[in-house]
Amino acid sequence: MSVLNRINAKLDGMAPGDRQIGQYILDNPDQMLRLSTAALAAEIGRSQSSVVKFSQKLGYASYQELKLAVSEARAKDWQVPAGVIHGSIEVGDDYPVILRKLVGSKLLSMQQTVASNDEQHIGKALAALDRARRIHLAGVGASSLVARDFSYKLMKLGRNVLHDSDSHVQMANASALGAGDVLFALSYSGASIETLRVAELARARGATVIAVTGLHDNPLSRVADIRLHTVADEEKARSSSITARDAQLTLTDLLFILLVQSQPDANEYVHNSEVAVSVLKA
Repeated sequence: MSVLNRINAKLDGMAPGDRQIGQYILDNPDQMLRLSTAALAAEIGRSQSSVVKFSQKLGYASYQELKLAVSEARAKDWQVPAGVIHGSIEVGDDYPVILRKLVGSKLLSMQQTVASNDEQHIGKALAALDRARRIHLAGVGASSLVARDFSYKLMKLGRNVLHDSDSHVQMANASALGAGDVLFALSYSGASIETLRVAELARARGATVIAVTGLHDNPLSRVADIRLHTVADEEKARSSSITARDAQLTLTDLLFILLVQSQPDANEYVHNSEVAVSVLKA
């Protein structure tokens, strides 16, 4: 996970002084790379030791290590195409501005989601799904729609999949899980009580829990064995559910493609599915 994403996720829970340092780094990452601890401290009106301690709280031995991590994050940073605006859509925006803002929000969310999940964690989730006896998908609201979409894709590969939009049925399904099964739980907030209870029950039954949730610390992530992250624009109330859904779909589509690559007979299963559905098309 990018250090900039980690700072952003932890920002609200930081002490005022740390929040000030973190916000400055988020707003001015390139300028921060040119500043010493003393210069950064002077820039924001904090002590030099507070900058060093901030670095250590993030898990770095020194400010120089933090600067290196920020430099690496900036090098990997995916830029939204020129001319695309990222921001909330206002009532008075005209049609072209709405289009640019909407596309910008979606692109940024998907790109940051991919950047926030390293190959190692994706690999763990992929391995768990690949060897699962049964895969149970859980989520409510927009997350349930993403779970349904992912369940259809997994079924095309011949996987044993359980999914129902009713949270009572999700609980009943989770009660039948055991070792060798996987619960794939989606909740951007990580605080949806239905999804959390399903995850807790699945964990108690011995199933492997994969959580797809936001970068911030949350109850669902603490229950999970494997954590995958999505990035959405939480503060833009009009678009947050849209970008959260797009982020989840990006992640589930990535996992589906990787499963297709790793399953020798995947193309045969997909072809058979297409042939079966073709008889319903005029």
